[in-house]
Amino acid sequence: MTASSAPAVPPFTEPAVPAASAAGCSLTDLVAACDGLLQPALFKDYGPNGLQVEGRADLRKIVSGVTASRALIEAAIAAEADAILVHHGLFWRGQDGRVTGWMKQRLALLLRHDISLLAYHLPLDAHATLGNNAQLGRQLGFAPPDGAAWGRFGEQQLGFLGQVEPCSGPELAHQVERALGRAPLLIDACPRPIRRVAWCSGGAQGYFEAAIAAGADAFLTGEISEPQAHLARECGVAFLACGHHATERYGAPALAAQVAAQLGLQHQFIEIDNPA
Repeated sequence: MTASSAPAVPPFTEPAVPAASAAGCSLTDLVAACDGLLQPALFKDYGPNGLQVEGRADLRKIVSGVTASRALIEAAIAAEADAILVHHGLFWRGQDGRVTGWMKQRLALLLRHDISLLAYHLPLDAHATLGNNAQLGRQLGFAPPDGAAWGRFGEQQLGFLGQVEPCSGPELAHQVERALGRAPLLIDACPRPIRRVAWCSGGAQGYFEAAIAAGADAFLTGEISEPQAHLARECGVAFLACGHHATERYGAPALAAQVAAQLGLQHQFIEIDNPA
């Protein structure tokens, strides 16, 4: 699909939250608000959640994005942000700890401009209303199975369960393409109408077996590895790989918009395109 024919990415819509005065807040208040909502201490994660790089103490504007890439940091500087909130931060368990190359460049920009970086990984995936999976379910039009709350499954309860009007695999894939602006890779393995859907954003292909055990007719995530194609065909459950970035672009701006409204901050979501 060429860039000119690709579906447009739906814009992020700020949630309806009562706004505070536009006086701004302290960095301490911002971190406390985010930590209070996401409870990062409850999760076993692959890196540190919360404040990763400390900038100026007083804030007026926060920028949200998916990944703390150099492109996002440069865009946040141009937008005159005081803090950046992302899903994928700079530091991960097992990475090379030396500050060289791309890491030096990203850190140098943040430190030179006195901009704070906050990152929330699994806590942001898991949040029941503001998280990547909750926001993705709403974006895709999935309904909670009991009419009140989505079901949960998998390690640390990161996977979500919902329902759709009975449809085929290609029909569900078309619904995803309309909502996310990219065509998913579909393993069309479900021999019956799809009613019960499971999903987990990002690189959650390892949750497929738990989704099958939870009774899903279809599983959606960002990526697929070689074993999942065979499992889908052998178990009769459709698998849709919808893009790591595409499935995780909604949580960070939802969180940032809510805390910004509560604390009197300006907020801007900056989309950095990523085909992965």
